[in-house]
Amino acid sequence: MPKAYEVIADDLRRSLREGERKPGDRLPSETDLARHYGRSVPTVQNALRLLSDEGLIDKHHGRGTFVRRPRTPAVRDNSRHQWEKDRARTPLATRAATGATERDTGLHADDLVFHAEYREIGASAELAGAFGVPEGTVLLRRTYRTRYAAESAPFNLVTSYLVRDMIAANPDLLDESREPWPGGTQNQLHTVGIEVDRVEERFTARPPTPEEAAALDLPPGTSVILLRKTSYDVDGRVVDVSYVTLPGDRTELLFTTRLERW
Repeated sequence: MPKAYEVIADDLRRSLREGERKPGDRLPSETDLARHYGRSVPTVQNALRLLSDEGLIDKHHGRGTFVRRPRTPAVRDNSRHQWEKDRARTPLATRAATGATERDTGLHADDLVFHAEYREIGASAELAGAFGVPEGTVLLRRTYRTRYAAESAPFNLVTSYLVRDMIAANPDLLDESREPWPGGTQNQLHTVGIEVDRVEERFTARPPTPEEAAALDLPPGTSVILLRKTSYDVDGRVVDVSYVTLPGDRTELLFTTRLERW
């Protein structure tokens, strides 16, 4: 037999599902809900906590409890890398018109707020092994955050590493003020004569750290998807290593595999 707070949560959940309460609507106060359901305030609080853990409502101190607005989803499919490569040699106007985030979300460039930071660091043992360079080799670490202007949290957290000497022939590639770069990393590498041949992606999942949960504005109980992306050039060299943290509540991974016909 369901507990009293579960019955209340079920009824509130139904009202959200059927559109009686819409995204952004404020719920009645805990006292009013307790009176409506004929239960105690602590019972109502337990019901609201359950809905909050499911990411359906948000409680704002001093303001009340609101129906959570669904966030813009992002669909990341395995054809995006060929799409990026096809664009790498197109005219600037073509590359500047749209980017990977726009492709994943259906938004336009004017809808997005972009932030990038560059920093030179010495390669750790792990990164040195990945790139096949001595430990301590100078890398360019690039962190990216892109969000929808109407939302507060980015679509993901990206940290990308390049070997500095591999790209130093084009000083613009060392300048964060050049971001957002039309055509992304594949075009950047193209400017120094590097052609990406293949991209390897490894996915895992885990609960977020407190810092990740705050940065991505994750509902309680939401996992993050971790992506390690390694790009190789036509000579088999590793030319880019990226770590991407994707929010589990708004990211869909879509993989289509073409099979050879008999």
